[in-house]
Amino acid sequence: MFIRTENFRQYIKFYPVVSTLIALNIIAYIITSLPFIGNRVLYLGMSVNWLIAEGEWWRVITSTFLHGGFFHILFNMFSLFLFGPELERIAGKLRFITIYLFSGIFGNVATFIIESPDYASVGASGSIYGIFGAYAALAYYTKNTIPQLNQIIMPIIVIGLIMTFLQPGINISAHIGGLITGFLFGLAYFSPKNILRWRRK
Repeated sequence: MFIRTENFRQYIKFYPVVSTLIALNIIAYIITSLPFIGNRVLYLGMSVNWLIAEGEWWRVITSTFLHGGFFHILFNMFSLFLFGPELERIAGKLRFITIYLFSGIFGNVATFIIESPDYASVGASGSIYGIFGAYAALAYYTKNTIPQLNQIIMPIIVIGLIMTFLQPGINISAHIGGLITGFLFGLAYFSPKNILRWRRK
């Protein structure tokens, strides 16, 4: 399920939403790495709680496409590359993009509510954890028919949560907020009634 065997062209053809999201994140990272303008673009787009409170609401969106370093974007994009395709295939393009975007947004909203006014963050981690949350909902619905999914995804979530609390500099609120948001979307999307309706179409 999570082993990628497609070549580059096949990957783009089969998973256009995931491919586009990866490309947008990489382009944004390249721009923020440029001399002179990079830091300015990063500051204009990062999630800063007191600036959001001042009305710069777009930061809860733009910050999900920005990253603070090479290994930061490498980890997030590798996770998206690995876990995104199957969810895009199962949920469909529109449902997948809502899971991804709203998990990132609500992860930042949670950060705004919970963290201090001077708290600042960037990264797609909330969206990535939203994907994990959606898989958790799917595993819940299919625990009797596809027990392998539950055996794979739950240890990944548990390990991810443990690392969230152990590693310094991690936006815990965004991770938890994204995970919960993705799980709720997954409960709504992947109910047996909805799955049967999709198959009829």
